[in-house]
Amino acid sequence: MITDVNVNLSRWPFRRLPFDDTASLVRKLRQSGVSQAWAGSFDGMLHRDIAGVNARLTDECKQYGPDILLPVGSINPTLPDWHEDLRRCHEDHGMRIIRLHPNYHDYRLDGDECHALFSLATKRRLVIQIALKMEDVRLHHPLMQVPTVDVTSLQRLVERYPDLRLVVMNNYGTISNDSAASLAATGKVYFEISHSERVGTLETLVRQVPYERLLFGSHFPFFNLDASLLKFRESHIGAEMTKAIQRRNAHQILTDVT
Repeated sequence: MITDVNVNLSRWPFRRLPFDDTASLVRKLRQSGVSQAWAGSFDGMLHRDIAGVNARLTDECKQYGPDILLPVGSINPTLPDWHEDLRRCHEDHGMRIIRLHPNYHDYRLDGDECHALFSLATKRRLVIQIALKMEDVRLHHPLMQVPTVDVTSLQRLVERYPDLRLVVMNNYGTISNDSAASLAATGKVYFEISHSERVGTLETLVRQVPYERLLFGSHFPFFNLDASLLKFRESHIGAEMTKAIQRRNAHQILTDVT
């Protein structure tokens, strides 16, 4: 069985996607052998009512897939009440994971907002996911040009919070495999594979990044879920690494923060 750490509910704001209603999304996950999906919300990117986003997400997960959907809260640390949003995620909704979009929320990884958020997340033993991008910048709406997250200060951030579990998402050409290996050696940093799209990509990844720090991610429904599954069918990394990437590593993250 598979744990997918990169799934979103609700509607992508710029076009309709297949499986963007929760019922059909859950059916596709089950049919594909996914037993747990870390589900955030597309609404968390642009909505200012983050409390409403997280409440709806929690209700959707309970209604359509309480046994498979694990709600991942959105936090925007530039909003005045973000501390309360974080508290609600953890205490009211029972969330163990939060997802950040620094580029859509307009803050830097070396900014005061980010440090304050990382500090509180560490105290609450929450897992943080950072989405470096949501789609190829060449495809952005001309009035909605959103740059990829600047990761030049990520190494220093990881050094400052070595006990925090950090999952880097949607990484394509932003953090090299060598830099990913350095981050993994510095702190508890993990990388999901949705944007690793070259032939033999898994073999390349495990030669440079410890396989214990790799996670199955699909970026579904924005990406085709089958694309991530096919990476394993074409690979020769073996059963041990496959099981670790597809499920065991994600399970260990949640075990560590429980």
